[in-house]
Amino acid sequence: MVSINSRLETENQELIRQAEFFGMQAWELQDVVVDAELVATFPSQLLFRENMLPIEVNGGKCFVAVSDPKRLEGIEQLAAQCRWPIVTVLSEPDPIRRHLHRLLGVGGSTVRDLVARSNDEVDELCEAAGDEIDDKSQASSVVKLVNELIVEAVSQRASDVHIEPEKDELIVRFRVDGVLQQQHVPVEIQRFRSAIVSRIKIMAKLNIAERRLPQDGRIHLNLKDGEIDLRVSVIPTHHGESIVLRLLSGGESDLGIDQLRLPEDIRIVWEKLIRRSNGLLLVTGPTGSGKTTTLYSSLAAIRCVNTKITTIEDPIEYKLRQVSQIQVEPEIGLTFARGLRSLLRHDPDVVLVGEIRDTETAKISVQASMTGHLVFSTLHTNDAASAYTRLVDMGVEPYMVASTVEAVLAQRLVRRLCVACRKPEALGRAEVPNGLYLRDDATIYQAVGCRHCHGTGYSGRQAIFELLQTDSNIRKLCQENVSADEIRQAAVAAGTQTLRASAWELVQQGQTTVAEMFRVSPA
Repeated sequence: MVSINSRLETENQELIRQAEFFGMQAWELQDVVVDAELVATFPSQLLFRENMLPIEVNGGKCFVAVSDPKRLEGIEQLAAQCRWPIVTVLSEPDPIRRHLHRLLGVGGSTVRDLVARSNDEVDELCEAAGDEIDDKSQASSVVKLVNELIVEAVSQRASDVHIEPEKDELIVRFRVDGVLQQQHVPVEIQRFRSAIVSRIKIMAKLNIAERRLPQDGRIHLNLKDGEIDLRVSVIPTHHGESIVLRLLSGGESDLGIDQLRLPEDIRIVWEKLIRRSNGLLLVTGPTGSGKTTTLYSSLAAIRCVNTKITTIEDPIEYKLRQVSQIQVEPEIGLTFARGLRSLLRHDPDVVLVGEIRDTETAKISVQASMTGHLVFSTLHTNDAASAYTRLVDMGVEPYMVASTVEAVLAQRLVRRLCVACRKPEALGRAEVPNGLYLRDDATIYQAVGCRHCHGTGYSGRQAIFELLQTDSNIRKLCQENVSADEIRQAAVAAGTQTLRASAWELVQQGQTTVAEMFRVSPA
């Protein structure tokens, strides 16, 4: 019978069964205090490769967590370099990996190997090419270091990777569930920041010699779990070139109205709107609020052999079948406005304009919706009501806005509570946001943090929505060129659910927290 260490209890029955089979102890590593000095005495490359974690020396024995007890060669190599007898305990692979990254840094083994190389060797490694990440990557190289950063970002479900140079260090941050989280990386990594930038530029087919101007590119990678696209943005800063990688899914398997998790009343109306024969439908929100996903999901729901759908985007984030997609190329004169004029000659039924950025694009989009096309597009506004006034500010006549905009869908993304560790929270009625009420059957939860959510208390995100339909009253207000506040008040009086109310509904369902509601939704 396996013995479970009293300090490290685990509820993972599968882990316990495996430990029993191998005659080992099963250790849960979430709250373990690992001896950092002990870990530093072993080769980091060996620990990362075999996914082994020396935990502590107790009773003259060195306890080492392993995720695969069948890899005897690695255990023997570790034992040969240890001053004490080795006692292996079984743990899950992810907690071991997280502890190694925390103690040694993301890419720790590769950086330490590079430190031993000369500068000429590092420059030579930067010139390596390749567009796949797999186990056959070079044992120690800048190529492998960049690969490790990307793979780690994918494993943490990050949407963006920020690589930012400072005077005497290189900062790496991942945006996970909309919040930036700084990653622990070895101090020595800053020595190789130029090599890292060059490697990413090579992957994105950018000019590695140009360091004075911003550059944008794209990388397509084949990972073990599928394909992934990365949008690359490089900008020159005071201390060197800063890079942001936007991670995008390489496929369209998750696209569809069901994936949006629209509230039932909004879903019924939206599905009718996207099947109209003409009009302008706008999705608004800040960068990273899921607007593009909503538009693509809507197109995926209406595409068929009888409907001609054409898009003009910058960039194309998802590749859709049965949809003609145009990539904006401003450097050769292919702007949104010019591309939109051309694609209208292709007799489309549905047109998607990635973003209305200027007066010309706004006017052409409005005119297209007046001439028998259903036009989808996005705007950067704080709420749905502001979209009407934004178009007027761009130079579109108020009467044209009133007659063409059929609806505006504003949205944000809130973090979802981790169901494994959330705890009920007492909330007095005086703490309920103004204009909202607390249901008697509602249970409010707070974020705690556990191994499943990497200690954040949240896991994944969900959209909140505000759908404003252009009824006769809204059209009248638009023609009178009133302020966004007046349009907003009229919409709420007519029953429009605000973003704050949508977030509050998720709070009462136990899907997010009050703090997250206040963070994301405007008052």
